[in-house]
Amino acid sequence: MSSTIETVTTVAEVRAATHAARCAGRTVGLVPTMGYLHDGHVSLMTAAAAENDLVVATIFVNPLQFAADEDLSTYPRDLAGDTAKAAGAGVHLLFVPDDGEMYPAEPVTNVVVSTITEHMEGASRPTHFGGVATVVTKLFSIVGECSAYFGEKDFQQLAMVRTMVRDLSMPVNIVGCPIVREPDRLAMSSRNAYLEPSEREAAPVVNRLLRAGAEAIEAGERDPHRVREVMAGVAAAEPLAQLDYAEVVRADNLAPVTTAAEMQGELRLITAVKIGIPRLLDNIGVVVPDSVPSPNDASSPSQESPS
Repeated sequence: MSSTIETVTTVAEVRAATHAARCAGRTVGLVPTMGYLHDGHVSLMTAAAAENDLVVATIFVNPLQFAADEDLSTYPRDLAGDTAKAAGAGVHLLFVPDDGEMYPAEPVTNVVVSTITEHMEGASRPTHFGGVATVVTKLFSIVGECSAYFGEKDFQQLAMVRTMVRDLSMPVNIVGCPIVREPDRLAMSSRNAYLEPSEREAAPVVNRLLRAGAEAIEAGERDPHRVREVMAGVAAAEPLAQLDYAEVVRADNLAPVTTAAEMQGELRLITAVKIGIPRLLDNIGVVVPDSVPSPNDASSPSQESPS
């Protein structure tokens, strides 16, 4: 699904286009990105194009979500390639602001979503989610009433955005889209470009450790600490992998699961692993039945978004 795409650089241009669309009775879809697009981004744009009359995609490497020692200056960029991919996916309006357009003055307002952001990525990158919440709030304000599409790979980010929209009564419908994977099940990410060949070969351990945790639960393991140990053991067997965390959380609010009694219903196994330069994120869902399945039960409770 290709479209004629227009690239704009100012807030005023985006507001004018989205306002005109809504006045004409057309729906608006939004796909926020930092660029260097891959098939995961394309899947979000394709979903937005299938469900909306006007699709806006943004490319902005947001300085607020990078710590001083992170890769803001070296984050991969390819505007020409991104524009072609966005057009091919059905995007109509590509918003590519510079820092001065998004932050005309040093921002003194920071959007903070507490609780849900205080562990996992929030613990490892304390300033990250405040920067994400602030820029997403700005984009929602600029675009106005819309449906916004986010990938499930950054599951904690998705949960944070949903919470923020609910708490602030924003006129935005948040749509979570399945993780898109490479053939070896590595979750697609712009930062995968940093991987050296040997590191890329090791990278599937990220998904493999999650699947080991899910398989332990499917086999009847109900001690969340043991599930974490199983996942950590898979990571430890890969010399190039440095495990940051491998967590078992409730899927609805991301609260850590700490007891066997809490190992029920919809859970999420979430991990971050550093291999070379990048930290690789991934997650899968697990539905735990009320009773432990028997070894002869052919059904499988693990749920993972299809590629």
